[in-house]
Amino acid sequence: MASEANRRRYNIKPFRNHLPMDKKDAEETWNVLGSAMDEIYNRNASVLSFEELYRNAYNLVLHKYGAFLYDKVSENMTLHLTATVNQLQNSRGCMLQAMADAWKDHQMTASMIRDILMYLDRTYVVQQRRRPVYELGLHLFRVTVWDHPAICKEVTDLILTSVQQERNQAAMDDGPSSGNVAANANTNMMNDARDKVKSILRMLLELQQTDSSSNAYCDLEQILLGTTMEFYHKESLQYLSEHTAMDYVRKAVKRIQEEKERCAALQLPSRTEVPFMGMVQTELIERHAKALVDMDKSGFRELLVTTDKLEDMGAMYDLFARVPSSIDFLREALSDRIKKDGRALIADQEKGEAAPAAFVRGVLEMREKYDQVVQVSFRNEKKAQKRMAEAFEDFLNADARAASCLAVYVDELLRSGLRGSSEEQVQQELEKAIVVFRYVQDKDVFESFYKQHLAKRLLFSRSVSDDAERTMVSLLKAECGYQYTSKLEGMFNDIRISRETRDKYKNYQRQQGDNRSAVDIEVDVLTTGYWPSQQVPPCTLPAPAQDAIERFEKFYLEKHTGRKLSWQTSAGSAEVRAVFGAPPNVRRHELCVSTYQMVILMLYNDSDELTLGQIRTMTHIPDSELRRQLISLCTPRNKILIKGSKGKGITSDDDTFTFNREYTSKLKRVRIPLVKEASISPREGAAGADAGGGFASGDVVIDGTVPVPVEEDRRHSVEAAIVRIMKARKTLSHNDLVAEVTKQLSIRFNPSPVFIKKRVESLIEREYLERSQVEHRLYTYVA
Repeated sequence: MASEANRRRYNIKPFRNHLPMDKKDAEETWNVLGSAMDEIYNRNASVLSFEELYRNAYNLVLHKYGAFLYDKVSENMTLHLTATVNQLQNSRGCMLQAMADAWKDHQMTASMIRDILMYLDRTYVVQQRRRPVYELGLHLFRVTVWDHPAICKEVTDLILTSVQQERNQAAMDDGPSSGNVAANANTNMMNDARDKVKSILRMLLELQQTDSSSNAYCDLEQILLGTTMEFYHKESLQYLSEHTAMDYVRKAVKRIQEEKERCAALQLPSRTEVPFMGMVQTELIERHAKALVDMDKSGFRELLVTTDKLEDMGAMYDLFARVPSSIDFLREALSDRIKKDGRALIADQEKGEAAPAAFVRGVLEMREKYDQVVQVSFRNEKKAQKRMAEAFEDFLNADARAASCLAVYVDELLRSGLRGSSEEQVQQELEKAIVVFRYVQDKDVFESFYKQHLAKRLLFSRSVSDDAERTMVSLLKAECGYQYTSKLEGMFNDIRISRETRDKYKNYQRQQGDNRSAVDIEVDVLTTGYWPSQQVPPCTLPAPAQDAIERFEKFYLEKHTGRKLSWQTSAGSAEVRAVFGAPPNVRRHELCVSTYQMVILMLYNDSDELTLGQIRTMTHIPDSELRRQLISLCTPRNKILIKGSKGKGITSDDDTFTFNREYTSKLKRVRIPLVKEASISPREGAAGADAGGGFASGDVVIDGTVPVPVEEDRRHSVEAAIVRIMKARKTLSHNDLVAEVTKQLSIRFNPSPVFIKKRVESLIEREYLERSQVEHRLYTYVA
């Protein structure tokens, strides 16, 4: 333990009583503080002792003179700010600079005074819930200086004038250049003016943020927005009336960039910059968007006519993108242009001025053109892509014409258009056709015509390649599913099996030693249901051909018991060896003809001249098709028969047809093409459309209506869909049933609600469905 001597001694002294400060002492203490504030305002703060001043303020607050001190500080500040007002009123011509300097000085002075009166802020101000000293200084500055009518109005006017001069100078700079020196001088003056305006705007913003009763910044903000709107409203109207649309676009882009740079230079807060730029864009873009699109000779609609203005259209799109709602005008113009061009193609098709394949080529050219517009000018925007697709769908689905024309176009490609093309080129061309196919809603109409053309290509070996055919089917399958192409794939399978059957038949003939037949027959055995329907009764074949048929039928039915062969003589072809001239000048040719033409020509082995009536009686070929076959044999290029009557048509059953022994040709093998149905009279053509059936039907839809067989298939498809849905759901309302049926069948066609309603009524009559007794629009499935 420490010794007693080492212990520290503590002396306890009595409590010292502080003498209270009287009013006189408080006045004297304030006089010291007031003098110090005067020195601070006079920029002589370096001579002051801030520790002594802080102690004086501390003593005043400690002795309950906080309110006295607070009021005296307020009076002193007000007195000095009043002097500042007088100085500002005398600063004519440089008010902005004077205001900026006065604000900077006041900020520094208020900060020093706040430091001296820190104890006042921490005690009295908090207890009495009064403004802190610094905020008091800002409040007094606003009330005394800024709210002074003369100063507020003049500074506001000067700010607006400065901004207006900038804008006017920018407009002048668009004209002829006045030299680099002048441009640099203008830039320096503009930057100097911006610094002054920026200082005052920051002042007003701080005044409003620290004083909840102040709207100083908001008031100036509203005035600035209003004058800006008025300026651009007038300028945009005038400029648009005197210049082209693209000149206006460039001007608007430049103006918007200027305003954006001005906002950055003035350091406007986001609460001001966003509505400010929004208002500028409204005046420059939104108000004139429709006019820029519709403007004669230079508007967006005019630019769409050609494809050499992609960058100009892109510039307009970029401008409109600043106001997204304005882009709708561009999309609408694109849609209208596509529809207009599409309707022009349809009009040419209706007038017969363009072939079906030419119609599709026109559509593909349109697609390539406007796809480039969307990719380049619309920056590959998804909404623009959608509007383009909708526009193509609009005119392509006006009727069933487009579906049939597309089938003809694909037929032309696969017969000759792709000959010599590489595998990649074939894929590209067929994918282009699929692009149009996606737009077409009547996919069942396309299937019907495509099946007819495919049947001809397969049966007569007219395809450029089997690979191209299968590529097309695989593309259709990818688009519409397996069911859509199942019959097409069945057709390919039939052809493959038929080739194998022909080889087996030849082996069978060799094994049988059958050399009796003068006719070498090749048979394609087709599955009913896969191929286009044939409802034409067989004609009367020559005896040699009939014998060959019977021998093949015997062979086939021995291999496939239970099957039935139905011979389609309207779809075959034949090679006939014909002899022309008289000995010794005999000319031999092989004529490639249809089965009907072969039947007709074989009659001339027994007679040199026959009438139409006689030929019809002996062959039983349908009248309209017989006329078409005979006219094909009487054409000037291949005049195998000589028609007795004049003119292109056949007038009556008594018209004679004589075998032309004087026929000559440079070719040993001569193909006799069939004339088109349009080559015969309208009456005959109408009849031929019915009688020809199957492969002999027309290539395209003439009047745009859905073909009768397709319409019949649609009735069955809708009824089957209704029964499937009702069997699963048991009870369903009319609207829900229509929606379900439309959804299921949209892959093939879009049935109208009226069409579906008729099929529902038919099913109710046949007792597949029944109406609810309670709700008329509610259906119940009848098991």
